[in-house]
Amino acid sequence: MDPDYSAQDVARCDLCKTAIAQSYCDFCHVNLCKPCIGDHISDEYDKHKIVPIHQRKSTLIYPKCQTHKNEECKYQCKECNISICFDCLASKHHNKEHEFVKLEEVYNTKKEQIQSDTEELENQILPAYEEIANELEMQIASLDGKYKKLTTEMSKQREEIHREVDNAMEQMEKEIDEMKVKHHIILQRHLDYIKQLQSLMQQTLLAMIEIEESKVSKTIHFSSKNEEFSKLPPKVIASMPKFIPKQIQREELCSLIGKLTPLSTTLEETDFSPKKPNTSVRELLDQPEVLNTIKTGHGNLRSVTCLNEEQIWTSGETADIKCYNIQGVLQKTIRTKLWEYPDDIAVDRDGALLYSDWETRTVYRVKNDQTEEIITLQGWTPLNLCVTSSGDLLVTMCNDDETQSKVVRYSGSTVKLTIQFDDEGQPLYSFKYTIKYISENTNLDICVADNGAGAVVVVNQAGKLRFRYTGHPSPTKNKPFVPRGITTDSQGRILTADRDNHCIHILNTDGQFLRYIDNCGLKDPWGLCVDSNDSLFVCEYYKGNVQKIRYSK
Repeated sequence: MDPDYSAQDVARCDLCKTAIAQSYCDFCHVNLCKPCIGDHISDEYDKHKIVPIHQRKSTLIYPKCQTHKNEECKYQCKECNISICFDCLASKHHNKEHEFVKLEEVYNTKKEQIQSDTEELENQILPAYEEIANELEMQIASLDGKYKKLTTEMSKQREEIHREVDNAMEQMEKEIDEMKVKHHIILQRHLDYIKQLQSLMQQTLLAMIEIEESKVSKTIHFSSKNEEFSKLPPKVIASMPKFIPKQIQREELCSLIGKLTPLSTTLEETDFSPKKPNTSVRELLDQPEVLNTIKTGHGNLRSVTCLNEEQIWTSGETADIKCYNIQGVLQKTIRTKLWEYPDDIAVDRDGALLYSDWETRTVYRVKNDQTEEIITLQGWTPLNLCVTSSGDLLVTMCNDDETQSKVVRYSGSTVKLTIQFDDEGQPLYSFKYTIKYISENTNLDICVADNGAGAVVVVNQAGKLRFRYTGHPSPTKNKPFVPRGITTDSQGRILTADRDNHCIHILNTDGQFLRYIDNCGLKDPWGLCVDSNDSLFVCEYYKGNVQKIRYSK
């Protein structure tokens, strides 16, 4: 194959249509293979310009002069902005007081400007638009979560109002019961009085019957009580209480419920400031070296994260999360809430420790010895954690029946983005409850070491798949690539732990393998992190040691 071309960019001869073109006619603008060059120039046309194909379109083809038909325009009038030939310049056909410049100079200047504009457009302006588009995609992806939170807050108000209405109605029902009892007592007392009078009248009636049948003495002493009895007792009139419902006014009800502010949108000017290239280039060392070994005493050491330049947090398959200085002196120990080992640990921008607990399905935050729950899941188990450059939290998780996995971006406890499927609707990550360490790159890519898939899966900040890395062929690495920990450095390089092959893979931002770290005596590397100086900290799973390694300069 012609060395000037890769497999993706092979030019074919425009004459024979089959052979690879090695040459180019810069006047006719056609690709030519060597055998076809003779056929092309056989017409004896003296303007043919054959150049190597990698130099195509490098020959200037000057325009013909409109005034002097056989002359080429090699000059340009700066005032009139038109091309002229030498005869125009020498004759009176053009104003001699005008300033002229060679077309070749104009061409070279414009070509430099085109190259500069192309570079600026590709490397600065387009990425700026990509960043804006990604931010909009993230905003759109987070709309469901934000509006769900809004309706949840309104539902809480609805429940509160329902509760208060129920309380008010229960109070009125209680008052009705009390009035009913009081009403009953009043009527019952009057009824008892009437019955007492009825009994007295019955006694009087029996006495009068007895007197009629008695001797004269009783009869002459009779005294009538009918006048007394004929004065009927007063009636008890108790008016029934009434419920008078208040007419519901919609406006008053809405003001009672609360106020919903309208959707407000504005356009804010975006200043374009070209990003300065990263001049602090750190090249990889041919021979990485171990700077220090920290013995943590952890059983099955899994995770390490930098608190600052002088301290690291570590965790393993025990309930204790330990903080060491870089000299290996224990500074502090925190015990998990239920004494279960954490799946992963991280440090937020305030220096607080975060840890995920698979037993409670909760992510905890520990600051000043105070522990709070920041995320609690239902039906999902949080696995591994990463605090992003913007302060968001990335969490890998698996559902209860191990049929789904995803990455969720949180701002506080609010879901901003869920990453689960590619553009074709296929799952991005393996299903099983397996290790899925996660890290954010300097270009804001999200990198996941998917242990179950045997791959490093990288998506952009909007969740679009960029690439999968499934290992690098090596005669000395005979075990399958099953990544554990993952981290990224200041150069955007991706580092992932290959425990079974006792090495670290280093990739560039596009997933191309650069080299191994395999000469430091590492055994069973697992969790990884780098500090601001690109010093690498590596957990040795069974040994319980953290190796501090310098791998770049």
